[in-house]
Order: sequence, then structure tokens, then C-alpha cells
Amino acid sequence: MSWSAQKYSAFEAERTRPVRDLVAAIPTPEAQVRRAVDLGCGPGNSTEVLAEHYPQAEVTGMDSSQDMIDAARKRLPGTAFALADIETWQADAPYDVILANASLQWVPDHATLYPRLLQSLTPGGALAVQTPDNLDEPAHRVARELAASGRWADRVGQATHPDRHAGEWYYELLYRQCARVDVWRTTYTHALAGGTQAVVDWFTASALRPFLAPLDDAGRSAFLQDYHDAIDGAYTTLSDGTVLLPFPRLFVVATR
Repeated sequence: MSWSAQKYSAFEAERTRPVRDLVAAIPTPEAQVRRAVDLGCGPGNSTEVLAEHYPQAEVTGMDSSQDMIDAARKRLPGTAFALADIETWQADAPYDVILANASLQWVPDHATLYPRLLQSLTPGGALAVQTPDNLDEPAHRVARELAASGRWADRVGQATHPDRHAGEWYYELLYRQCARVDVWRTTYTHALAGGTQAVVDWFTASALRPFLAPLDDAGRSAFLQDYHDAIDGAYTTLSDGTVLLPFPRLFVVATR
């Protein structure tokens, strides 16, 4: 199941807010940043934030999805984008800033990945990461319970996300190799018009992918209908048809 830039961008304002907060917290001064890279750039919204914050820097974006790269190139025609997998990506030269916004949660073995990315920084450079921290939220719990039940257990019951860790784990992993490590968690509350269906649409483009990928088109439609029915009681639709979606996110900014 390939990534869809169109579906991902349906909630662009909500998805971009965390990366604005992340980039604003990078302590590396503008004058020091000559090269910056956005790993898992998606449709280019995070790359745009990075480029606006460091206008004098050479900014590049990388993503494993051709559809995302095509959308990013259309959005920022003057910026270099490349097709690449974060798990195997190697820097051609040190960077002053490495940004990874809502991408590293898809990559396994953070105990190896994060230190490797640190080694691709210049002295004083920063690794800035934001990952969803919502595996215990209703949207995820319902998906796991549905996948493990009834007709779905044999087809997608084993679907999982790569392991995620608490902020303390990342601090312990990185602080000996860094001049400074900042870790914090923020819960954003997104007002989604469209009731429960908006919640389904949000996660169809992201967290539901491991459950949908093994299925054919008919299976995906049926799973999403069952998911919609199951999640309907997990979120309250307000009088104007809006659902408030709490979304915790974990931030790590490690300065070498």
C-alpha cells in the first residue's frame, strides 16, 4: 500500500503545527546552518518550515514514497528532493540540522538509528525529531482490537508498528554523545470537522497503513467500515459535527 500525498495533506494545517514547534526549538543559530536535511519530508510541508527558518541554508528533502517526493517537488520547485529510505540513508557530508518530523516512528531499531544520525551532524549541529506518541489512544487501541478479532485475525492480526519509547529512554540513549538533549511531550487537540469519519480519514493516511497494507481493495473498504463502526463510540461528536482528536507527540532535540 503506497503513501498518498493527497490523503496525507487533507489535514495539513494540523500536521504542520508540530513541526513548526519543533523547528522553533532548534538551538543551532541561523548563521551556523549551511546544510539541513528533512528525513521523511512527505509532501514538503515540513521542508518548507525548515527552509523558512534557515533561509540561507542549502535544504534538501528525502522520502521513501515517490508520490510524496512528486508532491514536494511541486510545492517547492527550487528545493532538491530525493527518493531514499531513512533506514539505509547515509549522509554524503555532515549536516548542521537533521529534521525528522513524524517519520522515525516507521523505522525500527532506534537504539542504532538515533546515534547514527547524530554522527552525521557537524559539531553544534542538531538532530530534531518529532514522533507520534499515541499508541495508547483510542484510535490505535480500536485498530489493534479490531485486527485481532473475528474475520480479521487471520489476515491482519499480526500487523504492528515498530517499537516506540518514552522520552527518558531517548535521553539516556543520547545525552553522553551530546552537548544538550531536550525532550518534551505535547498533546495537540485537533478540531476535525466531519465527525467520526474525519478521524478515520486522518488515520487511513498514516497509522492504519500496517493493517490495510495486506488487504485488497475490498478488504480495505470492509476493514475501514468496521473500524468506523468500532471507533464511533470512542470519540464524541459535538453539536456542530466536530470531533476533538487528542494527539500526543514526543519531541527530541539533540545538539551535538
